[in-house]
Amino acid sequence: MKLVRKALEKDNAGQVTLIPEEPEDMWHTYNLLQVGDSLRASTIRKVQTESATGSVGSNRVRTTLTLCVEAIDFDSQACQLRVKGTNIQENEYVKMGAYHTIELEPNRQFTLAKKQWDSVVLERIEQACDPAWSADVAAVVMQEGLAHVCLVTPSMTLTRAKVEVNIPRKRKGNCSQHDRALERFYEQVVQAIQRHINFEVVKCVLVASPGFVREQFCDYMFQQAVKTDNKLLLENRSKFLQVHSSSGHKYALKEVLCDPAVTSRLSDTKAAGEVKALDDFYKMLQHEPDRAFYGLKHVEKANEAMAIDTLLISDELFRHQDVATRARYVKLVDSVRENMGTVRIFSSLHVSGEQLGQLTGVAAILRFPVAELSDQEDESSSEED
Repeated sequence: MKLVRKALEKDNAGQVTLIPEEPEDMWHTYNLLQVGDSLRASTIRKVQTESATGSVGSNRVRTTLTLCVEAIDFDSQACQLRVKGTNIQENEYVKMGAYHTIELEPNRQFTLAKKQWDSVVLERIEQACDPAWSADVAAVVMQEGLAHVCLVTPSMTLTRAKVEVNIPRKRKGNCSQHDRALERFYEQVVQAIQRHINFEVVKCVLVASPGFVREQFCDYMFQQAVKTDNKLLLENRSKFLQVHSSSGHKYALKEVLCDPAVTSRLSDTKAAGEVKALDDFYKMLQHEPDRAFYGLKHVEKANEAMAIDTLLISDELFRHQDVATRARYVKLVDSVRENMGTVRIFSSLHVSGEQLGQLTGVAAILRFPVAELSDQEDESSSEED
């Protein structure tokens, strides 16, 4: 993301002009936009024209519109963003108050104005414009006959290819059908890796599987690379890291990113940090439940006691339509930071973010046990009974 201009007032109202440069930036833009904001960007509008003879025709014109945002639609697979709203600035082609949909896309400048730029939104702009945040990881999660080729970016897990091949069982004295099918499966996975992984950007490719599938696959891939003199694979051999996973399904990626060998290799990527924080929370919940809270009310009470060491919160909560509810989450984040706590904002498109969403989207690891809260809850519920 490129920041062209930033003009904020003392009351945090104002506007920023940005140019998304990669598909990843469209996800950041989706998280910056909120209903009620004003968005200015170039767009194409179908306009009816009447000639001197009275005949009516229509043609498409490019114009710049300023919309009051009413609806936002994001397609995570195509990384396309459509913003619907009403025109709020004079325009020769579009009447004031008329509806229009702007499609935002990479390399097209837009200006976003808000009545209030909160700390979470400003932090996202900083992260999106910092090249260090795009340290990418690729992962091949596989089992016999099934493989997922994924890109793990700082904000989302994208499934780039799914390979499925029916592998017949080994028969006594005849393994040829099984071996041929397995070879065909490996070949398709190799092709998917070459097609979807950009080795100029990706610094590590995780190959994960149960059993010995990953070792057999890597042996096959590099033997074929030597035979065919595939420089792309041979030059990037050191980037491949083999790790264990329980299956070849996408959800197994979470445990892969938890692996200590992987964590040390990916120590500077956000995805690994998120997974570790969630893993620490679950361990704390199991061993010291008085130091692991989830749910907004519980977490706010723990924050009042200045007990929060790490706050885990989903970015989905900051897209809440209700301004007061959104402000409540922002206030919680700011307060935890003021009390020297760590804040981890999880992407709802990551596997770890999906899991946090199942825990209400907000959780906290505490510095010290806060038993009074759960006791109070028990007392109030018994009084109600």
